[in-house]
This record gives sequence, C-alpha cells and structure tokens, in this order.
Amino acid sequence: MMVRLGNTQIGLFRYLALWTAVVMLFAMQNFLADAMNGRIWFAWDYLRWSGIRWYTWAALAPLVFRLAERYPIHVSLRLRGLGAQLIASILVTLLALVVGAFVSIAFEPSSFYEQLRYFLSFYVATGLLTYWTLYAIQRAMQFYEEKTHREVEASRLALELAQSRLRALKSQLQPHFLFNTLHAIATLLDEDTLSAEDMLLRLSELLRAFLEDYDGQEVSLRRELVLLDLYLGIQRIRFKDRLTTRIYVAPDTLDCAVPSLILQPIVENAISHGISKRIGVDCIEVESRRDGDTLCIDVRNHNSTLEAVPAGGSSGHGIGLSNTELRLRELYGDVAQVSLGMIWPQGVICRLRLPFRAIEELDDAPEVASA
Repeated sequence: MMVRLGNTQIGLFRYLALWTAVVMLFAMQNFLADAMNGRIWFAWDYLRWSGIRWYTWAALAPLVFRLAERYPIHVSLRLRGLGAQLIASILVTLLALVVGAFVSIAFEPSSFYEQLRYFLSFYVATGLLTYWTLYAIQRAMQFYEEKTHREVEASRLALELAQSRLRALKSQLQPHFLFNTLHAIATLLDEDTLSAEDMLLRLSELLRAFLEDYDGQEVSLRRELVLLDLYLGIQRIRFKDRLTTRIYVAPDTLDCAVPSLILQPIVENAISHGISKRIGVDCIEVESRRDGDTLCIDVRNHNSTLEAVPAGGSSGHGIGLSNTELRLRELYGDVAQVSLGMIWPQGVICRLRLPFRAIEELDDAPEVASA
C-alpha cells in the first residue's frame, strides 16, 4: 500500500516509520522536560500524548501536499498564492487540533471542549509551524523533480541533436563518394567496358553495405576495412597499374569500434590530392595498431604534398577530412584526434587517434587480410 504525497509515492510502512520517529522524538522531549521539573508520568502517557498530535498530522500531510501543489507561492508574482496558503494553514491547523481533542477524550477524563481548549492553548504555534514545514518539504521535492526532469530532457535533446548531426555528416559523405565513382565509371565506358562493369558491380556491393548500416554510427574496424577494400578495388580498376594498396592490421585492433565510413573519405581524399592530380604512380597504405588505450590508424599516400595554408584560408582537403573532424568531435569530444603530416621522402599521412574500445556485432564481417 502506498501513500501519495503530491507527485511522490511512499510505502505505507516507511511513511508510518518516519512519523513514528517524530512521535518518539517529542515523547522523549516531554519526558526530559518533566524529569527536570521532578515530575514523571508513565512512558505510555508520553507516547500517547505525542502520538495523538503527530499521527494526526501524518493523516493530514497528504492534504497539505495537495494544497501546496495547487496553491504554490510565486515570489516573482507579488507572492501570489500566499493568501491562500495562510488561510489553508490556519484551517488545517484547526482541523488537526479538533481531531486531536476528539481522540484525547477517549483516554482523558474530561470533555471535548476542555481538551479543545487545552490544544488551542498549547499547540496552535506548533501546528502552524508543522504546516509550513510540510509545505516547504513539498516545494523542495517539487523543485528537485522539475530540475531532474529538465536535466533528463536536456540530455535527451542533446543526444538527439548529436545523432542528427552525425546522420547529416554521414549522409553528406555517401552522395559525395557516389558522384565521384559514377563519374569514373562514365569515363571508363568508352575506354574499357569490362572494367566499367566490374566497377559497377563493386559499387553495388559497396552501396548495399552502406544501406545495411545506414543508421549505425560505429562498427568494428574489421567491417570498416571490408568496406574500404570494396572502395579500393574500384579505385584500382580506375587507375590500373598506377595505384597499389597495402593494409597493415594489428590483429588485436580488428574488433575495436570505429565510426562507420571513417576510412573511405580519408582514402578518397588521399587519392583526390595525389594520383588523380599528379602524374606517376602512388601507393595507399592503411595501418592500425594499439597504443595503450588508444587506437592508432594511419593512412599514407606517396604521391601528394601538403600546401601552405594562407592566413584565414582552408586546408583544401575537402569534405572528407572536414566531416571526419566533425564526426569525431560529436562522437568522442576531445579524446579523438585527426591530423595531417608529411612523410619522407614524399607523401602525406593522415593520423587518426580514437579511444580503444571493443564492439560486439551480431553478424560476422568477412575476414580482412593483413600484410
């Protein structure tokens, strides 16, 4: 059985236990006061006197909570509700005194009016103080519930906003990649029909994989490398002998969580600023390793260079790298990092640093060969 106090429910046994503690406290106070005056009654008398007063308020407390909830005092609106609460406090206190006097006549050899006069003489101030104490408790509980609700709602809205941003960033990458790949296929149609058909088949597999995981924000590195291999297969057909790829994977990193579709735009960026703009051959290398609590992923290409960035200008590394930075910030905050650097004797390296955390997937991704 539950006792309802405003929006809060409390078990009847626990509720009575709290008020019993109040009864015991005031019974001991009265006993000590009489003991100091050299006049002591039976223990049952102290418990009975205290119980009549405070169990009456235990019965009236739900009413006080309802009145406090219905007529709250608003400080910002010229103490609106104060008058209602003053009237309510007087009426409820009088009701408590009347109930106490009525119950007392069953134990005392006196009339109801004599008991009522006694209660009015000694317990009016205590009754008013009890009412306003219960009112303050109700308002404090109400403020706490509202504060908790606002915090939960703010967290929910922040999470929804972050997820919306991540979905928007991810949706930007897929059309960007698709446009570039279709352009390459259109170019090959007149030159090498078989290669163009092969690219279309690989593109179909890659898009199917994208759609299967469209709502997911994290996958295992194993699955991410499978997607990357499909993409690299398309690029190898496009550039033929000019492009080679190498993947170095530490076995203990394959089941680590990474943002889905995080490597493809970085590799696409390396190709776009390397072999697609420069004559000669190129080699794309992807390496993963663990460094304590950090997953380190490096993407290198050897036919590119970093150009000086003018003051107030952009790095010129396109939507892939900028979206990567935004996605990492949304997912991991300042824990994750992405940076570009030069490698000797020529080339550019993109370094990803992510928190090392294993992820479980329902279905197994194909195995990834490591060099």
